[in-house]
Amino acid sequence: MMKRLIFLLSFLCFSFLLAQTTTGSISGTVTSVDNEPLELVSVSLIDQDKNTITDIYGNFKFPQVAPGNYTVKIQMPGLREQQIPVEVKQNEDTALKYQLSKENIQVLQEVRITGNTPKITRKESPYVAKLPIKYLENPQVYNIVPKELIAQQMAVDLGSVSKNVPGAGIPMIANQGRVTFRSRGFDTEPNARNGVAGAAFSFLDNANLERVEAIKGPSTTLFGTQVSSSYGGLFNRVTKKPYNGKGGAVSYTGGSWNFNRITFDVNTPVNADKTALFRLNGATTFEKSFQDNGFTNSLALAPSFSYQINDRLALLLDVEFGIAKGTSVVRFNPYTKSNKIQSIADMNFPYDKTFLGDDITYSTQMMNIFGQLNYKISSQWTSQTIFSRARSTINGYITALNGRSDTTLQPSVIIGNTNFIATNLQQNFIGDFYIGKFRNRMVFGLDYYNNFNNFDRTTVNAPLVDFVNTPSTYRVTRDMLDNLTNTGTPRKEKSSDNTYAAYISDVLDITDRLKIMGSLRVDNFHYKGVYNILTGQTSGGLSVSGLQAGPYTQTALSHKSGLVYEIVKDKVSLFGNYLNGFFNISGVDKNGNNFVPQRGNQLEFGAKADLFNHRLVGTVSYYDIHVDHVLRTDPDDANFSIQDGSQYSKGVEVDITANPVAGLNIIVGYAYNDSKYTESDASVLNLRPAASGPQNMYNFWVSYTFLKGKLSGLGAGFGGNIGSMSYQTNTQKAKVIIPSYKMFDASIFYDRPKYRLGLKIDNITSERAWSVRLTPQAPIRYLASIALKF
Repeated sequence: MMKRLIFLLSFLCFSFLLAQTTTGSISGTVTSVDNEPLELVSVSLIDQDKNTITDIYGNFKFPQVAPGNYTVKIQMPGLREQQIPVEVKQNEDTALKYQLSKENIQVLQEVRITGNTPKITRKESPYVAKLPIKYLENPQVYNIVPKELIAQQMAVDLGSVSKNVPGAGIPMIANQGRVTFRSRGFDTEPNARNGVAGAAFSFLDNANLERVEAIKGPSTTLFGTQVSSSYGGLFNRVTKKPYNGKGGAVSYTGGSWNFNRITFDVNTPVNADKTALFRLNGATTFEKSFQDNGFTNSLALAPSFSYQINDRLALLLDVEFGIAKGTSVVRFNPYTKSNKIQSIADMNFPYDKTFLGDDITYSTQMMNIFGQLNYKISSQWTSQTIFSRARSTINGYITALNGRSDTTLQPSVIIGNTNFIATNLQQNFIGDFYIGKFRNRMVFGLDYYNNFNNFDRTTVNAPLVDFVNTPSTYRVTRDMLDNLTNTGTPRKEKSSDNTYAAYISDVLDITDRLKIMGSLRVDNFHYKGVYNILTGQTSGGLSVSGLQAGPYTQTALSHKSGLVYEIVKDKVSLFGNYLNGFFNISGVDKNGNNFVPQRGNQLEFGAKADLFNHRLVGTVSYYDIHVDHVLRTDPDDANFSIQDGSQYSKGVEVDITANPVAGLNIIVGYAYNDSKYTESDASVLNLRPAASGPQNMYNFWVSYTFLKGKLSGLGAGFGGNIGSMSYQTNTQKAKVIIPSYKMFDASIFYDRPKYRLGLKIDNITSERAWSVRLTPQAPIRYLASIALKF
């Protein structure tokens, strides 16, 4: 028996040694044109039917390959296929290094570039133009807030992230936790996710946020009206994607007003070849308000799955799920019929009171599903199929405080259920080809969007409140509101619409420095009307005058054109653009004529720079936006509206990001905006629109991190946001002024490979500031965090 065991062990050892000495391996690295490592590139060993993808450092490896001649194929949807012959020798590793050719700077599927390039200064994006063009080649202005900056600033909510976007201003928080920013004088919501519709009428957690892209100017040509939320532009949320490796982190953040937040991030390959990858991000947060009442409590989960099915086909699935419960933030609408100029700072409206009990709560549930399938048709063309579905449900109590006199208010509360469901299908064909000596990068797309809304709620008005003299113990309670339900105004209805669109965009290289962009969209909108559950009738939407307008169809054309000239190749470019946006308008005038889509056109020119190996990146631009076909009250008949209103929005924007020395990051932004109604009701003619925000806004952030020595990983940052005065109401007779503000933040952090510690102070000076909805902003807030990495 012992002899047999010794023989068996000897045989196994001999076989193992034989296997070790009779095979070789193939390893390599894939890099960009700038010699930066590229992750998630598909690599195949054709003769052995083996597949893998590159890791975060651009590396790949095929172990235990029998000696012989083979072919390694490197490709990814959007990249030109490369077949490289290799020879494997016994007990040797065959090394390969492939650098992308110049015409393949960026691929359509999200590729994360790593290496020594400063992360905070990177501006490349596959979403802004839906084409593989560089920052300097794009004639449109956009700002990027990367995850590295979000981590430095310990930005625990989407509103905090926007502090780094020139002109975004103090975010407006809606009653369901939804956030809205300013962009070039217009309300702008983060309705895009990974370049397609991803609206959420509730809170959006930062747990799965890779970066935020603020795309400036009318953008309906490529994104449609459902994503492009204003003529000022749109905010695109880019989510975290799985990567080739095991790892993750778990963190806890605690702070003022019982702030408690736990986040986690777990990533792992699913199969041995590492072509199937999975990542799960999540967070749960609880916070009391700095005011006498109010709280929020939320949970977010965001799984993501990517699969390189074969060398031509790649799949990405991404989900956002969130539930929340909380109380409405203060929304104050002052009394303006006294026709005077007043400031919110002088109204004696209490800064730290809500007048509402903690039992007047809302709950939300949100789920966004995103799927993308990339297929490499040929060396020049790629197919991109996208599915997106967004659902938001809101239950409970949504409040506003309406002024009834200079010292009294009346709480108005919406009670009930609201549902928003949106479905988006896109089919894009992206090409990178030459006609003669002229290079073309083109996208042709088909877009279908369905929107469904359901309202089952009642609006009630609570008793008047003297907000100056009311005892601090006064609260509007749930029992008080429920007893008023029978006296409220019901809204029980359903509505839906369909949009069918086609678009094409081409970037033509006249020379290696001169590039022309031309884009066109045709959009066919079908509004199905409003079904009233109480009457059983479908009547349609309401015009501004209140006149019923039945189901209707509108067709609109939208254009986008641009010119770029690189005065210093790959370093400095001059650009100009002429962009168009539109929004569908329901209703008819007094003669029964249907309204046409409202339109906005932007003319812009400026300069972009990307200098010193990406250490200094920035944009300076001037824009001029004109909006036409705005509805206004018919001066001859106040019961109707006419569509000849217009306004302009002009301004200058500056966005500079610098990394002058290793570890030092500087971000500076400035936005000047001049807006005015040029044709409107007499009450606001030639005045600045009330929702335009401050005329001047500044933002900056400076941080330094030690990269070597005993202090390696230790860093600190300081920044601020400054805005001039603005208006909540601005008419010829009445004005409600929002004062200017200066708000400063600071952080200190210690980032090591296995853990991260952080301390953040927001609004160091406890500056009193208000959003456009007159929501008081929190005074000084302290946050501390610890993260463990694995």
